[in-house]
Amino acid sequence: MLGEFILRLCLAGILGVAIGLEREYRAKEAGFRTHFLVAIGSALIMIVSQYGFAGVLSDENVSFDPSRVAAQVVSGIGFIGAGTIIIQKQFVRGLTTAAGVWATSGIGLAIGGGLYGIGIFATLFSLLGLELLNIIFKNIGMHSILIQYSTTTHDNLQKISEMIKKTGGRMVSYEAKKEQIEARIIYHVTLVIKSRNNDDENNIVDYIQHLPDLMVEKIE
Repeated sequence: MLGEFILRLCLAGILGVAIGLEREYRAKEAGFRTHFLVAIGSALIMIVSQYGFAGVLSDENVSFDPSRVAAQVVSGIGFIGAGTIIIQKQFVRGLTTAAGVWATSGIGLAIGGGLYGIGIFATLFSLLGLELLNIIFKNIGMHSILIQYSTTTHDNLQKISEMIKKTGGRMVSYEAKKEQIEARIIYHVTLVIKSRNNDDENNIVDYIQHLPDLMVEKIE
């Protein structure tokens, strides 16, 4: 029985790493280590839920629902998922990663319960969905990008705004702060831009990076 339990934990960990590597490749908030721990933790809880109370259940006066312990994983994993979501100036990041962590916990529970086939299929289907849907629908909907930069040239602000409109982008958030250091004025700008595809984003970023007297501080 111990060998069977170890097999379940190892398989859950491997499947968790598979999803985590995809997130790591895309430089998301939760990588393969987080998904690995979520998977084996969920599998372990399922094993304990199924077999950890066998001694108590031998008493005819005791009734126990083994699914109750495992069910708490679904609620508890929400705290980890929430930690991967970042909301800043109408810019939301990490929703897909949070959903991936939640799905990984479900895969871990399935493997921990001995449902190898459904756990492996769920992993493959999750990876297929993450990659294939991204390819098929990459030009559908709006993509968000956050850019922070500073410049000493006021004309750069206008040039960037015109470039964003030219590429079909839309500014959903704009914040500019003016700082004076001796005789020099520095403009600190934070932008959240929505665009149709990655090419537009790349063109905007490339244009901003090549403007004179401008330093890009953050791109997300």
